[in-house]
Amino acid sequence: GMTIAEANDYLKRTLNKIYNGLDNTDDPTSDIRLTLGGIRTIQINVMGEVVQPGTYSLSSFSTVFHALYRAGGVSDIGSLRNVQLVRNGKNIATIDVYQFIMKGNIQDDIRLQEGDVVIVPAYEVLVKIDGKVKRPMRFEMKKDENLSTLIGYAGGFDADAYTRSLRVVRQNGQEYEVNTVKDLDYSVYKMRNGDVVTAEAILNRFTNKLEIRGAVYRPGIYQLNGRLNTVRELVNEAQGLTGDAFLNRAVLYRQREDLTTEVVPVDIKAIMDGTSQNIILTKNDILYIPSIHDLEDRGDVVIHGEVAKPASYPYADNMTLEDLIIQAGGLREAASVVRVDVSRRIRNPHSTADNDTIGRTYTFSLKEGFVVDGTPGFVLQPYDEVYVRRSPGYQAQQNVAVEGEILFEGSYAMTSRTERLSDLIRKAGGSTKNAYLRGAKLTRVATEGEKKRMEDVLRLMSRQLGEAMMDSLDIHVEDHFTVGIDLEKALANPGSTADIVLREGDVVFIPKSTNTVKINGAVMVP
Repeated sequence: GMTIAEANDYLKRTLNKIYNGLDNTDDPTSDIRLTLGGIRTIQINVMGEVVQPGTYSLSSFSTVFHALYRAGGVSDIGSLRNVQLVRNGKNIATIDVYQFIMKGNIQDDIRLQEGDVVIVPAYEVLVKIDGKVKRPMRFEMKKDENLSTLIGYAGGFDADAYTRSLRVVRQNGQEYEVNTVKDLDYSVYKMRNGDVVTAEAILNRFTNKLEIRGAVYRPGIYQLNGRLNTVRELVNEAQGLTGDAFLNRAVLYRQREDLTTEVVPVDIKAIMDGTSQNIILTKNDILYIPSIHDLEDRGDVVIHGEVAKPASYPYADNMTLEDLIIQAGGLREAASVVRVDVSRRIRNPHSTADNDTIGRTYTFSLKEGFVVDGTPGFVLQPYDEVYVRRSPGYQAQQNVAVEGEILFEGSYAMTSRTERLSDLIRKAGGSTKNAYLRGAKLTRVATEGEKKRMEDVLRLMSRQLGEAMMDSLDIHVEDHFTVGIDLEKALANPGSTADIVLREGDVVFIPKSTNTVKINGAVMVP
């Protein structure tokens, strides 16, 4: 029954009688160490309310907790508070697993011996706690444990829990009853099997809240106390009024005793000047001081067209057309400086009749970013929309390409909107002597309109042939399509109908002439 350390010391003392120096710890001439080469197994029984009761072979170093683990843990009705360890027909220990789980106490984790029996009985008291606690769940209680102990098992209350009382729903044998347990009785209120304890949340309200909104430097929530309880003190606590505050009238929202809201008008200028009586505040008062900008509609201005950043921009007083163009990043290369339009809404708050006019348009010319022609002294107004037109004389490069049997193949910039096949071949130096002009083809980039028409055709074919047939044919809309051309005729008759007009992205391919013929199918030698 010795430990390894005890057996090692015993061997040293015994062998020291034969081999001198084994017990000299300062300068031993020889030493002996005992190690464990193999661990024997023991058989124990785990019975009762476990997942897999039965007989298990465990290491001789195993404890009660190891046995419970091998048995799959306790069942739904198994007890963790009253685990029995029986040895040689006698109950030698009662293990409370909660002491290990909650406190890390391992004194009950007893090492097992050959033939030990671990018995897990059914629980006696199982209660549930939910609501505002850290671990809302079911807990097994002992008969003498109270509500305070249950709160400890649940990890204590959450920060927003109402801690002055708890609601306990209990079964009295005939029906349910509700008990409200005060905090002073937590330590004396004994728990019963089936109890359900609920911790409620605190009320969603404040006992001393004031709020200020609007044109102050520090809007927000403040504490109502003996020092801060008037309108003037609240404004001063919020670091005073901003420069854009509307001083003629502020609004105080006050909650009545019946929880309805009333509005109290406030002459904020007179109160701050001391010429009017200060208003006493009560809890949950909300003071709103509007800004002069809140009381007027200052819409954005919008710029469209050939500017670097067309978008909406905040309106500012005395904003000119030049200012808005600068904010938008300036004019693009394609912008027209002889036609910039400004559209303005019709506003007449005093009108009493309908009007057919729905807007006004102003046209300006620009030079070096400044207005040189148009209404003098023109200033933008809220909701104005500016249109910078694209110059009709601006054209970006449009490229076409020629490949294959051509003297100088590659991309070429078009110089005319009516440039034709013959013009492109002439630019490229003409075809080579091996060119097969009749086999030339033109590949063209499909426009959005052409794609839509092709989709309409495919949709019609799908209705006529069916989805399965269309899938087998694998027909779909592509970004490019082939245009049939007669290049030989186009070169022979420039400007004719065969000499078609090119457009951007066109690619002309001229194949090489071959003198062989390929034949496939039902012939002797394909």
